[in-house]
Amino acid sequence: MRLKIGEHDALIIVDVQKDFCPGGALPVPEGDQVIPVLNNYIKRFMKAGAKIYATRDWHPSNHKSFKSTGGMWPPHCIQGSDGAEFHSDLTLTSETTVISKATEPSVTGYSGFEQTELEKELRKRGVKRIFVGGLATDYCVKSTVIDALRLGFETILLVDATRGVNVKPDDSQKAIEEMVRKGAKIASLADVF
Repeated sequence: MRLKIGEHDALIIVDVQKDFCPGGALPVPEGDQVIPVLNNYIKRFMKAGAKIYATRDWHPSNHKSFKSTGGMWPPHCIQGSDGAEFHSDLTLTSETTVISKATEPSVTGYSGFEQTELEKELRKRGVKRIFVGGLATDYCVKSTVIDALRLGFETILLVDATRGVNVKPDDSQKAIEEMVRKGAKIASLADVF
């Protein structure tokens, strides 16, 4: 599959934050390995004049997903903390639109669309097709892709630019299969120009 990037396309980079990379509070195994691949996508989307968005978990300290409040995760990506910052090797530009999610204690916020301005931003800019990569395949990437499909966007999963938590060893593979079943297409760097 060959996919030419155009003005009605957008790259959505999901949660490539320090806490989700090795050494962070909730590291995704090999999470930092998506960064050089995403940097290549960023260059291609910039050259094509396409839009780039970066979602980030931006949790209050009492977020419902934390073990201390009955959730399943250790505290991570707390608003204003170093761990909530985008990884320093990710080459986001001043033109990148940052979408903060899960900013309220009671909002799960796995999806970049859940109680954010992302859909409104995409529609305002005439985006029809989105390309999604980032962290983690089996949680926030999956939720973002499924919501994008539900909202009617043509959605491409950048399979070489995502890694999963894999609480169970095959969680990421199952997530990819679910995304494809619901209508997502799969691509990698060799397919996108």
